Amino acid sequence: MREIVMDTETTGFDPKTGDRMVEIGCVELINHMPTGKTFHQYINPERDMPEGAFAVHGLSAEFLRDFPTFKEIAQSFLDFIGTDKLIIHNAGFDIPFLNAELGWCMKPQIPMDRAIDTLLIARKKYPGAGNSLDALCRRFGIDNAHRTLHGALLDSEILADVYLELIGGRQPDLVLGGGEKQTETRVAGDDWRPRPRPTALPSRLTDEERAAHDAFVAKLGENAIWKRFAAN
Repeated sequence: MREIVMDTETTGFDPKTGDRMVEIGCVELINHMPTGKTFHQYINPERDMPEGAFAVHGLSAEFLRDFPTFKEIAQSFLDFIGTDKLIIHNAGFDIPFLNAELGWCMKPQIPMDRAIDTLLIARKKYPGAGNSLDALCRRFGIDNAHRTLHGALLDSEILADVYLELIGGRQPDLVLGGGEKQTETRVAGDDWRPRPRPTALPSRLTDEERAAHDAFVAKLGENAIWKRFAAN
């Protein structure tokens, strides 16, 4: 199962009033685990940078001026995300921005139902508690000390860890068989059941221990429960 954890940075809060996207960061997950594949792009917004936005992400108009516009990177972004689910913290903010940018360059829109909103999941699990990304990192003991400013790729990497905790955490089960080790990832809600071993483990009893046990059972008489099970 492929999912894309993603985050964006912008010049403000509303594309309808002229705000633009200035950074996109994406992290690929397969079966809820990061693969190491990422998509990251700074974007020239073709406008000034408000002081409030600069204070959040530290990206100036001068810094962004030599990077490509969204139109120039739109297809590579769409190719990376494919048709997979998008894991976003506050999808109600990012999806409208993405669709505004995609619309301006005549690219297909992203339906809201493609998004898994970790903010909504956190609010449902922890009503009344702080559910910002920083607050969730504190709750789950995730190290975000290096997050002094918002950054799309860094926030996506942190969000991948937060998402895993929100859906139940990582519980690797090791199954030994045929001399190979197989790792399964269990997530809360999965229909997981223990499976029989393909080959029974060898007995750990020594000959002396087995003889002592047989001698003990012999003293219990013909109605001993062990003998009844052995007969079956």
